[in-house]
Amino acid sequence: MRRTRARTPAELVGADPEPEFRLTFDGRPIRGLPGQTIAAALWSAGILTWRTTRVHGRPRGAFCGIGACYDCLATVNGRPNQRACLLPAEPGDIITTQEGDGHAALEG
Repeated sequence: MRRTRARTPAELVGADPEPEFRLTFDGRPIRGLPGQTIAAALWSAGILTWRTTRVHGRPRGAFCGIGACYDCLATVNGRPNQRACLLPAEPGDIITTQEGDGHAALEG
């Protein structure tokens, strides 16, 4: 039996990805890769939840992954209610856990 070594998807397509970059989640530095969404970067860092529900404060993260369910809402660069599963990660992005509707910190 002939064995072949396992290859990554990038190797299979001959991709040469651009260098990783840094973003932060609740002050913690995490890495992002070109083409990743915010949700994918958070998942890669082992972060599964980044918001709490309005009524009971239950944790939420990505559920559908296509922007239909709104469970993945996050505060990105000070803007609440950003769909993390659709929003491309950019170098220097600042993601914070969104509590409730995301507007409590904006009310004065």
